[in-house]
Amino acid sequence: MDALTSLMDGFGTALTPVNLLWAAVGVLLGTAIGVLPGIGPAMAVALLLPVTYGLDPTGAFIMFAGIYYGAMFGGSTTSILLNTPGESAAVVAAMEGNPMAKSGRGAQALAAAAIGHFAGGLIGTTLLVALAPTVADLAVDIGAPDYFAIMVLAFIAVTSVLGSSRIRGLASLLIGLTLGLVGLDQMTGQQRLTFGSLQLADGIDVVIVAVGLFAIGEALWVAAHLRRLPAEPIPVGRPWLGRDDVRRTWKSWLRGPFIGFPFGAIPAGGAEIPTFLSYVTEKRLSKHQEEWGRKGAIEGVAGPESAASASAAGTLVSMLTLGLPTTAVAAVMLAAFQQYGIQPGPLLFEREPDLVWGLIASLFVGMVLLLALNLPLAPVWAKLLRIPRPYLYAGIMFFAAVGAYAVGGEVVDLVILLIIGLIGFGMRRYGLPILPAVIGVILGPNAEQQLRRALQISDGSVTGLVDTPFAVSVYAVIVLLLAWPLLKKLGALTRRSPSA
Repeated sequence: MDALTSLMDGFGTALTPVNLLWAAVGVLLGTAIGVLPGIGPAMAVALLLPVTYGLDPTGAFIMFAGIYYGAMFGGSTTSILLNTPGESAAVVAAMEGNPMAKSGRGAQALAAAAIGHFAGGLIGTTLLVALAPTVADLAVDIGAPDYFAIMVLAFIAVTSVLGSSRIRGLASLLIGLTLGLVGLDQMTGQQRLTFGSLQLADGIDVVIVAVGLFAIGEALWVAAHLRRLPAEPIPVGRPWLGRDDVRRTWKSWLRGPFIGFPFGAIPAGGAEIPTFLSYVTEKRLSKHQEEWGRKGAIEGVAGPESAASASAAGTLVSMLTLGLPTTAVAAVMLAAFQQYGIQPGPLLFEREPDLVWGLIASLFVGMVLLLALNLPLAPVWAKLLRIPRPYLYAGIMFFAAVGAYAVGGEVVDLVILLIIGLIGFGMRRYGLPILPAVIGVILGPNAEQQLRRALQISDGSVTGLVDTPFAVSVYAVIVLLLAWPLLKKLGALTRRSPSA
């Protein structure tokens, strides 16, 4: 009841004309910046940090929240329409959203993503209000073995449902894990796979890998087949969700937040793992398996986008209650708090109630603004697909190069982008799914670090990886996932044997 009263006071702060203006500016800037590959919400907030020096803390953080949600949706827009993820959390949106766009349903994919962001953010922020202290307490108890188990689950889950075979999925994952090894060993400082290049010592940025595998690989693949394919513009399709679309997506919109919110709240969380797991879940539950990866299944856009938005609300749990940033955006926002002389932690809700509850209330306001802005614009964005393909993919190559260069400002990043694009072309040629490779790059370094920490804690004993009930439960799910195809075959043989 106290939380509800405080939230009402927060709405009184967030709905003032000045703070509404900052929320709208944040959503607009975030959406515009999120559309550019390589410039995700973290970079957007960091770039705009000096701009807010003249603002009061409440107005500044309300604007930051708008940028966060707007940039996440902007990244999904290019991911769906151009197969060019604006940030790592938007990678999964390309898997089904881009095939939908190519089959003339780009506007529907964008609408499903916009409503998914709204539903996920609404449920996630409600959970933030209700469960912040409880989730924060649980997050503190999760250790290295638990993190490693979660990441192994993500590896196994996504390789077992993508591509024409598990072998191809594992081969793609291996490519990603290898790319993730490039750089300095996080514990010993030794160089790995850098070939003596100082520019590679920091590793390969995940945005460069995602843009290279998706955008450059796709552009090269289309260029290689353009003479054999008609070069007509892709149709836009009708600009609204039909009754069948809503019937297929409403459960996905509601499932996503309950996957995304807990992962956003735990340290080393973020939107990557829950979007992957939401994708896997929706594919398992779908009754339209023939559409996945071909025409594009709308559930594969709705669920992950809802999970990503709820994860954004979850990241604020650890940051506000523990002062613990779980994503790059949260880290930048933590720096902004400290810039104003405010230290997030258990006492923040007591010392700065107007700021905290105004910020939380502004999340609800920002989501309404985001939905109101992007639903009408969905058919406008989709008209990008009317551009003839030679010009469209030339533009994609240009913006991908600009995004890759913006990440580090190094010419070598463009060379790396082209090499990874050629790898993406080869993966398409031999039928390897792209997503496991991106997962390997994103989660591989973290998985290695958590594995080594767990083994250090247990003095090198492998039993240290399964010494918590949470880890054991996750490994049980992994075993079930691996054994399920075999169990289905055995069941089918059992049913046939009596008739034989």
